[in-house]
Amino acid sequence: MLVERTILNLLSHRLTDRKAILILGPRQTGKSTILREIARQLNKKLLFLNCDEAQSREALESIRNLSQMGNLIGSAELVVVDEAQRVRDIGIILKLITDNFPQVKLLISGSSAFELSNIINEPLTGRKWEYLLLPFSTEEMMRYTSFFDESGHLHRRMIYGMYPEVVNNPGDEQAILNELSTSYLYKDIFTFQDVRKPDVLAKLLKALATQVGAEVTFHNLAQVLETDKETVQRYVDLLEKTFIVFRLTSFSRNVRNELRRSRKIYFYDNGIRNALLSAFQPLAVRTDIGALWENFMVSERIKRNRHHKLFRNEYFWRTTQQQEIDYLEEYDGRLFAYEFKWNPAKPVRAPKTFLNAYPEAEFKVIHPKNYWDEFLNAPNVV
Repeated sequence: MLVERTILNLLSHRLTDRKAILILGPRQTGKSTILREIARQLNKKLLFLNCDEAQSREALESIRNLSQMGNLIGSAELVVVDEAQRVRDIGIILKLITDNFPQVKLLISGSSAFELSNIINEPLTGRKWEYLLLPFSTEEMMRYTSFFDESGHLHRRMIYGMYPEVVNNPGDEQAILNELSTSYLYKDIFTFQDVRKPDVLAKLLKALATQVGAEVTFHNLAQVLETDKETVQRYVDLLEKTFIVFRLTSFSRNVRNELRRSRKIYFYDNGIRNALLSAFQPLAVRTDIGALWENFMVSERIKRNRHHKLFRNEYFWRTTQQQEIDYLEEYDGRLFAYEFKWNPAKPVRAPKTFLNAYPEAEFKVIHPKNYWDEFLNAPNVV
């Protein structure tokens, strides 16, 4: 299945300038496929370096001067460095290319934000365009099939998620997700970071999976895992920087009893969340359907915003009296509030405390009958 990825259109007009293009995202989401498609479209002489392979890493790490760099590049007009975080001092190497080989267009991918942020961002400041590629989005799947077809797959998406290999291999979802959740997702953490308590990391992931949609504190997680708060905070940070989870912080402006330092942690993909819990039973018999719906909607909105590079502030809202709204966005001086309900028959109203504090805010309830038109349909998407 060749699904057209949203960021391909977004970055197509960046292919003719001198800046490098950096594509970040989880492993197995199609970054290499995107890079090869760009190379095909440009139709230039290509040097493709897959840095998961020792030969490519050694070729880059052995460079000591511009002459050696020139020998490696040769007559290539397009240089692709895939999984760049695997290469020592890669930031300096990439800077040498962008500064000294103006005929070369440089494309870079990475699945580890902590490595690439540390060693690429400073050397390539002002020299790159950065994009985030996440698992397939609802928008991309609807563009490939139709609104009707994708709506019919909603239950499967909530259970198995949207990783390309999962979507492309119906019937093998559980085996693929078990492999992803026990192998690929940990690869960069264990390769590049000093994780002294791998059992705690595994238990932390399961704890986060059971608390999707709920407020979490590092202190409480540390008590459950019988470790210290600093370890939990560090491991959550690593999970965020390898694109397994992301956090929302609480929104607070006007109300004294609004929670100000709280967080909720979501998974980028429902399938990974369910694999960690070995929970693939149908929706009809599940007790966590509300959490699944909320995680699916928030993660799909994040994909929508990141793939289209829509710059929004993203929050949740809650008070000490447990009044809450699942998801808020703030942009262009306006506030938009959303509550997620799997059952559209249950009436829901915004809390009076919220409406009194933010009377100009727009409030919507998102359910399976309106999620596309009211929540996921991006600008310029038909």
